[in-house]
Amino acid sequence: MPDQALSDVKVLDLTWYVAGPYCTKLLADYGADVLKVERPGSGDPARRLGPFPKDEPHPEKSAFFSLLNTNKRGITLDLKSITGKKMFKDLVRGVDILVENFSPRVMPSLGLDYKALAQENPRLVMTSISNFGQFGPYRDFKASDIILHGMGGDMYICGLPEREPVTYYGAWIQFQAGVAAAVATMGASCGAQGKGIGQQVDVSIMETQSTSTDRRMIDLLAYQYCGECQPRIAEAGGTYPGGPYPCKDGYFRLQGGGLMWDRTGKMLGNPEFLKDPKWSDPVGRAAPALKEEFEAFFLAWLMERTKDECLQAGQAARVLCAALYTVDELLTTPHFQGRETFVELDRPLLGRATYPGRPFIMNETPWRVNRPAPLLGQHNKEVYEGLGFSSQDLVKLRETGVI
Repeated sequence: MPDQALSDVKVLDLTWYVAGPYCTKLLADYGADVLKVERPGSGDPARRLGPFPKDEPHPEKSAFFSLLNTNKRGITLDLKSITGKKMFKDLVRGVDILVENFSPRVMPSLGLDYKALAQENPRLVMTSISNFGQFGPYRDFKASDIILHGMGGDMYICGLPEREPVTYYGAWIQFQAGVAAAVATMGASCGAQGKGIGQQVDVSIMETQSTSTDRRMIDLLAYQYCGECQPRIAEAGGTYPGGPYPCKDGYFRLQGGGLMWDRTGKMLGNPEFLKDPKWSDPVGRAAPALKEEFEAFFLAWLMERTKDECLQAGQAARVLCAALYTVDELLTTPHFQGRETFVELDRPLLGRATYPGRPFIMNETPWRVNRPAPLLGQHNKEVYEGLGFSSQDLVKLRETGVI
């Protein structure tokens, strides 16, 4: 088995919850030796986030934590103690990268800011992920996903025109920030390897969200050049047929209006009623009566077909469309199974579960799962004995709450 792309990279992981752990997970999954440092006793708060098997909460059974921490080793260490700080600096001397996602005041308050750690390891790349960055008027502000989404501008165009803006479901902003942090970290790491110069990487979750290319770039340019704000629209795609529609076994989504209108007719078998000249005018066919007439036929057509049958008809006619799969269907779809998009992994207490696999494939330096997420403090003995501590030392460190 060939080495992985990052097999020679050592990472110290001081992250918790989502954005930071996802950054270091990406590094670990492509071969980096990632050592996760957690608070003694409680560990990463993500351990308390579900889902849990049988809905029975347990810090070692969180599927969310397990997903975000594959391929990492794990230790516990109290960074507020004098001994803990000394041990942490010992660890810093032997790594290439440190990733942390505390608020900007935390590492300096511990005496572990970049300037102090660079004295221990001048080639260190230290990636700091925070809500609004390491400096600026908002530096110490707290935030949630809905706040970051709203302040980023994209939420302004989400929702129904007559209602208040809405946010997307889930922690997508956190995952997006984790991806950006991983890319930035590897850029800085390449610089450190090539020029021998370490540096601190400052990642603002707010900025990764507000400047992404997901619609915002067009909207920002439109405002800058024309002073126009993108309005919220009532229907997906703006013209019918567009958006999700029910079908025989679930839902089918398409963008079949506008330039796709003739293709949609072909998808439907070029029904006789659509040959009437009244349908040739894009403005005219937007009249409520015509829309109602079309959708009566369209819905009947959909309800006679499964989502995959609708998809096949749409693809044959070159309509922009998709079957809306449930989670179960997604896991068993032949395409994803053929590409080994999902992997199964055993973890103590949690058991065997299916996880999302690699985000991309590198043929010569493959992605692979080497180990499940660590149990709390699982690798304390291995790591600390490597630093010269004896078994008796570790007993004392546990008794005093250092590890």
